Amino acid sequence: MGWKFDNPLFTLTDEQENERAKQLWNSEPLGGITEDNNRLPVPVVGLLALTIITAFMITFPLWGQRPTAAIYEPYIELMDTPEIQALPNDEERMKRMESIVFSDKKYADLIPHLERHPVEMDDLRMIKPQVLELKRQGEPLDWYNVVGNKVVLANFEGNLLPDGRRERKQPWWDKGYTIDVFYIIAFCLGVLIAVKRLPPYTWQPTHEGH
Repeated sequence: MGWKFDNPLFTLTDEQENERAKQLWNSEPLGGITEDNNRLPVPVVGLLALTIITAFMITFPLWGQRPTAAIYEPYIELMDTPEIQALPNDEERMKRMESIVFSDKKYADLIPHLERHPVEMDDLRMIKPQVLELKRQGEPLDWYNVVGNKVVLANFEGNLLPDGRRERKQPWWDKGYTIDVFYIIAFCLGVLIAVKRLPPYTWQPTHEGH
């Protein structure tokens, strides 16, 4: 079982091992089914890479996290002010609130999240009492996710705080991502080794006698 590493994307096997594999491939009846030695199409490889990258991005906290109640707090603070209420309709009210929030440096860190999770005035009306109740109780708003028209405690358990509670913020990296990275690397490497231990795709079996 000789190994070659000078051109691993072409073959990982020496010529002697390849010749044995070719003889076996041609002599094996395979239950009457013949198999060619075509390379994996490049678009399929690209699709696999795109799927992996997309899966990580949409679950990564910086991109795919659920909106927290803290994101909409500035809107809720503004929505009942005389300036906003004086506008003729909800569309104009939302535009005005967005212009105020986006121009306020206090909310600079929230702006990317607000852009990714736009809301309408009706959404704000539904979550407003829940957010105000959490503020009244002194709860951290970034511990609560907005799911539809409900504000719910985030399903994360982070660092242990001095008061004995667990922080309920989504970490920027967690064990799940570490497991995924190693699993995907192991999977792709295993497939690459399995395929490249076969004869190069430039050779095609003839299946003589079958």
